Parts: sequence; C-alpha cells; structure tokens
Amino acid sequence: MGHSKYVYFFLALVCYLLMIFLNVILVLVIFLERSLHEPMYIFLCNLSVNSLYGTAGFFPRLLADLLSDTHTISRAGCFTQIFIIYTYSIWEFTILTVMAYDRYVAICKPLQYNSIMTPRKISILIALSWFHPAFCMTVVIVFSSKLPLCGNQIERVFCSNWSVVRLSCIPTTSNNILGFCVTGTTVFLPLGFILFSYISILTVCYKSSKEFKKKALQTCLPHLITLINYSIAIFSDITLSRFEDILKVVSMILSLEFLVIPPLLNPLIYGMTLPEIRKGIINIRRKKIGVKTKGPDATRY
Repeated sequence: MGHSKYVYFFLALVCYLLMIFLNVILVLVIFLERSLHEPMYIFLCNLSVNSLYGTAGFFPRLLADLLSDTHTISRAGCFTQIFIIYTYSIWEFTILTVMAYDRYVAICKPLQYNSIMTPRKISILIALSWFHPAFCMTVVIVFSSKLPLCGNQIERVFCSNWSVVRLSCIPTTSNNILGFCVTGTTVFLPLGFILFSYISILTVCYKSSKEFKKKALQTCLPHLITLINYSIAIFSDITLSRFEDILKVVSMILSLEFLVIPPLLNPLIYGMTLPEIRKGIINIRRKKIGVKTKGPDATRY
C-alpha cells in the first residue's frame, strides 16, 4: 500500500476513537443520571457496551495490520477474533429483541409495566441475551477448530467462520447444519419476535389517540432505525460471504459495515432522538460547571 497505509491507519484510528468516545459518553450518562435508571436505558447501555466489545475485537488488529507489511494471524488468534466478532453481532440482535419486548410491554400493557419489568426480570433478560449467543458460538468454535485445513489464506479483513470452514480438507456438512441452526435461533427467531412486537404495537397505536401515537413513535423510532440499519448490514454480510470469490471488493467493504456503522450511529441516534438522554447530558455538564464554580478560588458576591 506504500505511504497510503498511513492515511488508512489515521482514518481507522479516528473512527475507532470516535466510536469509543460516543459509546462511553452514552454509558456514563445512563450510569450517572438516576432518572435514566429505567429498563429501556439499561438495555441501551448494554447496546453501547456491546459496541465497545465488538470494535475492540476488530479495530486494534486492523490498525496493527495497516502498519505491518505481513498480514498473518495465529490459529488461536483467528478463532478468538471469530468468537468476539460473532458474539458481538448476535448480542446486537438479542439486545435489540429485549428492547423490542420492553417497548411492547410499555405500549401494549402500560398498566402492568412495573409489575412485569421488575429488576429481577431485567437481570434475567440481560443474562439470557448475553449467555445464549456465547454458548452457541462456543459450540460453533469447537466444531470449526477441529477441522484440518488445506489452506491458510482468508479473503477478508478479519477472520470469519465461513472463511475458515471453507479451507477444510474434509466435508463440512455437520458444520454447515450447525451454522444454519445457530443462525436460525440467534437471528431469525429474535427477528420474528421483534416483528410480532411491532405488529402488536402498531395495532394498539391504530386504535389510540394522536398524542399516544406521537409518544409511541418517539420511543420506538430510535429502536426501529437501529434495527433496520443493523439488519441490512448483517444480512448483506451473510449473503455476500457466500460469494466472496466473485465479489471480492464489494464483499470486503460490506463485511465491515456491521462493525463500523452501528457503533457510530447508535449513540448518535439515541442521543439525538431521546429527550431524556439529551437532558442527562445537559445535567451532567451543569453539575460539572457547578463543581468548578464552587471551588476554593470561586468568586463570592
């Protein structure tokens, strides 16, 4: 790449630092503001933590590769990266599913919301949303790591399970079946539940007043934008990964979308569209300014 690699390195570094900054800000605002200690914001906090986790599994390695003349990775390092990136992508879906359930209860069963969304229920939902994908990917990694490989070149910017499996010297029927089962339970089932939630929400909104519809739209719009954006990114990656020999450049670019766009856009979308988040940021800034003006050197009148 010559000297252009330094340009790519700088752009990637700025992008990564911006992701860290935006998501850390959102996590801190939700953590510090007691008014945001509600289920919806707790789930949103998990979404930002997941973004930090997923990007940490990709960007440091990318930055090192951009400055290196040789792009190699150990077998253990490759499977570690697969686990991190895949659990990140699945966790994104499961957290969005839990958020959809929260909106479903809030809009369709408002009088029962507090009795349904208890702290214990929230803890269970968060635990399940993290544990199930981690367990599924552990099984996938165990199966893939046992395959004898007849090649060592991956046509990707990062290690992907399909890119490794296709290098196998033996038939991979069991791996393919396992992959379809995991995709079905971690992507299509959650997506089906999200669709059910929004059909129920739309049905309730259709029978309600304009004010109710406006309030429901205000709380659901950020989630819908995030869901649509992420769904397009992940399905583009899944589809094009099967044709990476034919569409190398397109596949490589779109494979990065789900690692770049959601971590950048999610905190911006929620920060701009949810008034409570904006108020939380303003309150923290005011408190910080207040602490400074109350210092020993502050002027007294």
